[in-house]
Amino acid sequence: MSGALDVTIPVPSAPSRLVIIPVLGLTQIFAWGSSYYLPAVLAKPIAGETGWSLSWVVGGVSLGLLIAGLVSPWVGRAIARRGGRPVLAVSAGLLAAGLMTCALAHSLPVYLSAWLTIGLGMGAGLYDPAFATLGRLYGHGGRSAITALTLFGGFASTICWPLSAFLEAHLGWRGACLVYAGFQLAVALPAYLFVLPRERPRFAPRPASPAPARAQPDFAGSALLLLLAATITLSSVISTTLSVHLLTVLQAKGLSLAAAVSLGALVGPSQVAARTVEIVIAHRHHPIWTLIVSALLVAAGLAALWIGTAMIPLAIALYGAGIGLGSIARGTLPLAIFGPERYPVIMGRIAMPSLIAQAAAPSIGTALLETGGLDGALGAFAASAAVNVLLAAGLFLTLRASSAARSPEVLKTGGN
Repeated sequence: MSGALDVTIPVPSAPSRLVIIPVLGLTQIFAWGSSYYLPAVLAKPIAGETGWSLSWVVGGVSLGLLIAGLVSPWVGRAIARRGGRPVLAVSAGLLAAGLMTCALAHSLPVYLSAWLTIGLGMGAGLYDPAFATLGRLYGHGGRSAITALTLFGGFASTICWPLSAFLEAHLGWRGACLVYAGFQLAVALPAYLFVLPRERPRFAPRPASPAPARAQPDFAGSALLLLLAATITLSSVISTTLSVHLLTVLQAKGLSLAAAVSLGALVGPSQVAARTVEIVIAHRHHPIWTLIVSALLVAAGLAALWIGTAMIPLAIALYGAGIGLGSIARGTLPLAIFGPERYPVIMGRIAMPSLIAQAAAPSIGTALLETGGLDGALGAFAASAAVNVLLAAGLFLTLRASSAARSPEVLKTGGN
């Protein structure tokens, strides 16, 4: 599975995880909180003040995700060449610029242009670029670092939703955007520049050959990449759709808004609990098993939600644990399969369809609820999750077949 781009991973000189992980964890919390999670709290105040339709206001994040997906392959290649430091620093600047533009927007075109800039910052600064940075820094040993980073990321909505509400109440939505922009410039940007190591571009020269040879297609590698991208994309669509429509679904089940919010809040702790367990036992298994368990838990949770109201608490707990593990598998499985040299580029390729699909996910959920009703929509969600279990199983079988000739141990741990 050789790629056109080859880089050397500076594992021996990698900086201390005790510094890198908390810094990236803090910046990830606020990168997510000031972009992906921002409209959850500010959309209604923005629509109320400006008179813009709520669908256009919320559509800003879809536009941002679309742009993030389009630039992700370039971001992966940039990290492979120069490391994560300059790319993540640029992301902080872009997020700050987009948030400041949003705060000053008095017309819908300017507001949407702000989300174009925020989308560029999301593409360069959310999970996938952070994972790629850790993979480049720590090589195969980056698995535990990636898992620890997702533990921080699980608190993004828990911290930033109340913070956004507080800022909006005291400073207005424009002031809230400016505060988040200030964080990106005053905290995130210096953290990236002064904590992450400076790395020189690394390119491996191509060996000269006396005569051009016809390259043999890497069918196993292509199949693995296709299946991996498919399962990550479908998982992302499911989680994004449910994150937008979960409260609506729970209320349609007959719960009051307060009860729906209380039960919906179980998703966060379930994610963190599952990720904590994964940190403890990760060294015992290959990350393909993390992906399989994630898919099974999400499918079980959505099936339980579809069956009846009495099972809602269990359904939410299973679903939350599943998507919590899914974030870990998204970062650790490509590293185990393709190795640290190709990891940043692979992450960029995988992120593209995932983010673009996430941009369309809220509209897909709305269409399902409007055309099929609650039962039809939940049935479609559960069926999609079942398909994802099959994709994960297919990925496992393909990985086992492609690795059997190389090492019978490859599916046991897949690195630390």
